[in-house]
Amino acid sequence: MLTPTPPPPPPFPGRPASELLEDLVAAFPGEQVSVGELIDRLDSRAHGMLLLVLALPMCIPNVPGISTIFGILMLAPALQLVFGSRRLWVPKRVRLWSISGEALRRTFTMAAKPLKRIEYLIKPRWSRLTRFPVTILVGLQTLLMALILILPIPFANWPPGMTVAMTALALLQRDGILMLLTLPAAAASVGSVYFGTRLGLAIINNIVEWVQGLFPALQ
Repeated sequence: MLTPTPPPPPPFPGRPASELLEDLVAAFPGEQVSVGELIDRLDSRAHGMLLLVLALPMCIPNVPGISTIFGILMLAPALQLVFGSRRLWVPKRVRLWSISGEALRRTFTMAAKPLKRIEYLIKPRWSRLTRFPVTILVGLQTLLMALILILPIPFANWPPGMTVAMTALALLQRDGILMLLTLPAAAASVGSVYFGTRLGLAIINNIVEWVQGLFPALQ
């Protein structure tokens, strides 16, 4: 009598993102980290890990001045998702850009702690929403978030950064429900552009009126 074949074990979702971030803290001990070094370290990983690394500085305070650089770098993995490519390529000039190693390590360390608290909520489910061809739409959404990060709009970095981080975690753990939650997050990011632009214009108008008050002859 033949014994029934046991079902295959469930797929292992991989190491938690928090552990991978801790590895990166130890991997870059220097004062400066080049974009090429960062990409080479992550290129063999999923698109999700690279997007997570690029999005985290947008979500953590006290890491100023890198939203434009990281927004540009997000374009590469976003386009990969659109075209279904696996190999990351960026121009040689971009690979030579450098980032503060201290700021990068601080960002990863700060992000790893809250990630450990929420990672148990993120698990493989509805995984078809995290695979090709659905990732074409995911890539287009990520492209839009990257463009928002590139724009010099006040107070507009956090929402798209959080959206890309959610997208990255969904890709890493094949969590389709989390991927669906990125849709309202992306809508909030677009709203932040509108309100951020209005706020910036209001600040500029107030400065112009103040200067005109100091120099009536300019009126």
